[in-house]
Formats: sequence, structure tokens, C-alpha cells
Amino acid sequence: MDSQSTLMPCLDCAAMNRVPRDRLGLGPVCGRCRTPLYSGKPATLTSTDFDSKAVRGELPMLVDFWAPWCGPCLAMAQPFAEAAAQLEPSVRLAKVDTEAEQALAARYAIRSIPTLILFAQGREIARQSGGMGSRQIVQWTRSQLPSS
Repeated sequence: MDSQSTLMPCLDCAAMNRVPRDRLGLGPVCGRCRTPLYSGKPATLTSTDFDSKAVRGELPMLVDFWAPWCGPCLAMAQPFAEAAAQLEPSVRLAKVDTEAEQALAARYAIRSIPTLILFAQGREIARQSGGMGSRQIVQWTRSQLPSS
């Protein structure tokens, strides 16, 4: 992979897309399904598509592990969506319902919710538990990213 482009999975069909870095913010679409690669809102991931969408690709992905019965999780839903609009295109955002996806919650040893996990190059690089506002989510995420 050259330094002028990046590989990223489509969050709709999981096809890998090579996107020139200088065009990330220009509304790229998936080469297979023609879905925009950025929607301005978090994607929903399940155990069947987590690996193909969250840990593949070269862009960092911030994943919110939450549950529908969790008050702080519900309170953080809107700020997390607002953070997506601010962090894209350098970071992609997704959500995992730990109630529906208990195997993923166990795989990542989710002990409290909401928990944010930041993935880069397929590996967990940072984790934060507890509710946050959109500004806090953006600041925390940017502070955890490796310097380029």
C-alpha cells in the first residue's frame, strides 16, 4: 500500500476500497455497492460483520459498546453520533449492542458500559469506560491516535 492511499472496508457490504488520502473528505463511495463510505453517523456492527468492518482497513475505528437498558449509554448516543460528524474522515465510528452481541462483549472483556474502544490497524489501542459528551469523545479520540 502506498502512502498516498488507504484501504477501508465499506460499512454496508464490507468490500475493501482503496481511497486516495487527499480524497477521503470528498465523499468517496464503495466500488462494489456504491454506498457512501462515510455517512456522518456511526455504523451498527454485529458479530457476523465485526471483523470484516472494524478490524480490517487502515483508518482508525472508534466502537461504542452499549446496551439498550443502560441509561448512560442512551444519554451518550447523540453525543457519539455528533462526534462521528467531527471525526470523519480520519476516524470511523460504530456501535455494538452488547445485549444482542454477547460474544463480542466477551471477546473484548467489556465489564462496564458504555465502553469506547479505539482500533487502529486492526488492534485495540485505547479504551475508555463511562459516558462522555461529544467534545470529550472527540478530544479523547484525537489524543489516543498515533502521531503521523
